[in-house]
Amino acid sequence: MNSVSTSLDLATPVPQIRLFCDWLQETRGIDFATYDELYRWSVEDLEGFWRSIWEWDRIQSPTAVSAALSGEAMPDMRWFDGATLNYAQHVFSHVDAAEAAGQPAIVALDERGASETIEWAELRRRAASLALDLRARGIAPGDRVAAYLPNIPAAVVGLLACASLGAVWTLCSPDMGTNAVLDRWRQTQPKALIAVDGVFYAGKALDRSAALAEILAQLPCIETVYLVPSDCAVRTMPDAVDFAAATARDDAAVAGFEPAMLPFDHPLWILYSSGTTGLPKAIVHGHGGVILATAAGRLHFDLGPSYAPNTIGERFHWYSASGWVMWNIQIGGLLSGTTICLFDGSPSGTKTDPDWTRLWDFASRTGVTWFGAGAAFFANCRKAGVEIAGTAGVERIRALGSTGSPLPPDVQRWGTAQFAALGRPDIWWCNVSGGTEIAAAFMAGNPQLSDTPGRLQCRHLGAAVEAWDEHGNPVIEEVGELVCTKPFPSMPLYFWGDNDGSRYRDSYFGEWPGIWRHGDWLTVHEDGSCTISGRSDATINRHGVRMGTAEVYAAVEQLPAVADSMIIDLEDTQGGSKLVMFVVPSEGKVVDGDTRGAIAAAIRTSLSPRFVPDQLIAAPGIPRTLSGKKQELPIKRLFAGWPAARVINADASATPDVLPWYIDQAQAWQRDARSEADVRAEHTS
Repeated sequence: MNSVSTSLDLATPVPQIRLFCDWLQETRGIDFATYDELYRWSVEDLEGFWRSIWEWDRIQSPTAVSAALSGEAMPDMRWFDGATLNYAQHVFSHVDAAEAAGQPAIVALDERGASETIEWAELRRRAASLALDLRARGIAPGDRVAAYLPNIPAAVVGLLACASLGAVWTLCSPDMGTNAVLDRWRQTQPKALIAVDGVFYAGKALDRSAALAEILAQLPCIETVYLVPSDCAVRTMPDAVDFAAATARDDAAVAGFEPAMLPFDHPLWILYSSGTTGLPKAIVHGHGGVILATAAGRLHFDLGPSYAPNTIGERFHWYSASGWVMWNIQIGGLLSGTTICLFDGSPSGTKTDPDWTRLWDFASRTGVTWFGAGAAFFANCRKAGVEIAGTAGVERIRALGSTGSPLPPDVQRWGTAQFAALGRPDIWWCNVSGGTEIAAAFMAGNPQLSDTPGRLQCRHLGAAVEAWDEHGNPVIEEVGELVCTKPFPSMPLYFWGDNDGSRYRDSYFGEWPGIWRHGDWLTVHEDGSCTISGRSDATINRHGVRMGTAEVYAAVEQLPAVADSMIIDLEDTQGGSKLVMFVVPSEGKVVDGDTRGAIAAAIRTSLSPRFVPDQLIAAPGIPRTLSGKKQELPIKRLFAGWPAARVINADASATPDVLPWYIDQAQAWQRDARSEADVRAEHTS
């Protein structure tokens, strides 16, 4: 593995957002005394702000560009009419500078210790070789190319090759159930597939050759299969194209290959909603929107080129399964000229012998300077008693990123204390919130602002985000619906197959026409920081007082006896409701009277007696989506009597093993509810 350059101390780089403001003053003659002033300009002068981002990030278009933004109202807006660009071309614009500085593009490691370092020129060569092979096999602009790959370099090469041609990338993780994969790809009808036939995860070899065969049998639209072979497969695929051979070409045609310059709104990739309560939405993002949003986002991530003197040796990692949008965000580091570090495997070792130091060891071995993961990862490290200082080399980390669910304040304080013990009391937390829908963030970080545990430091530049009450009025220091009142460039182009746009409009603009409703509860604080309180469709309403579930979890999951929890509010036919909490006890603990008392006390103290659960149920686990979010709404619907087949999709769940238990519990709940209703009816008569 390449050695890490340490020419400058990455603990104290000049923040990217400061460099941007200095550039604005030099080139535009505008100055901002505070972040709030900069933010207000970015959302009030969309034309000026997004043109400045275009120039600051050196986005190239060989064709003339008209207005940055045109159209009447969302979602019918157009960005940078006339512009032509390419995601892969923008990535490869960094090749010469990175090569001259000796900085790699990718550093990859798997849980068995196998490593690979790919230089920028080599990444470009592999992508060009594959692009030419795809083209020779009939892949044209607009054709979909599917990938069934984990978080490995082959997936990065595949994305860049497809982007180079104008083909549309659509990726599913091999840990997804076969039906979940088919639910997605039946909609998008890929013409080619890049796949593994097995994976190694949590200490086990997992054969995926049978699942792969089933996918191919169900999708006759796939004409070509590129195979990334593993040592985990039971059966072979003799008709598949060897992926290594397809990326090995090195001749004049490869050297002369240039990515196609495409319209700003040409489709880049298709991401999918969770699909836990219905057919997943096939969300299409464009080349230009992703490039532009990522350029603005790196100001908030404070992510600079690994070859720039200010950020020499920068290495960016965000732990993610390949089916989560954070995989795309991680790969987006290449757009900034930043080395990305990929880990393929379990972050916690095996189920029988869990080890939550795995990712910290990975970060140490690969020289990570910017370390991101889901909030649940940090919470589990705290619960497991991880001592980060016990892993030599992690002191190079200067920034910690968290998303997926709100990060509890006590977990953030724990992480800060861990790095303080390493002599890094200034560790910066970049908590972000956005989603698959925009492949970016609406709320994010800023290293120049104060860092309050449990909060997101600020609203994202260019994102006109507000918290609205039920009457559509913006509120401060109150929980409201997260809305975006003006266009943001990486909002979806459309949903694949949604020919009249009705599903797209209903999903985000149905509540307030022309206003994006995101589906989260948001509090915007007086100082500009923000708090996400959970999904607005899973809100608790107790006697007229609303509460996001995340606030309940923050109070409960700090208790030593509680490993995980989920709460649902179940309305009855009498106009009342019952608050039910499922609790997974910590190892060696049980849900007994002491645990129940501690949970009630924590909620009373932190929130209100209104939100103390009416019933506590010990559970074997908490159902989560593939991106790690608690499946509150499907479980609530299940307990409300909805058919399991309508609301539960095991193939789209990260925890399919616990779902049968919840189905049984819901059926018992419904039987008890019917018995109570019968008793009431008999008493009334």
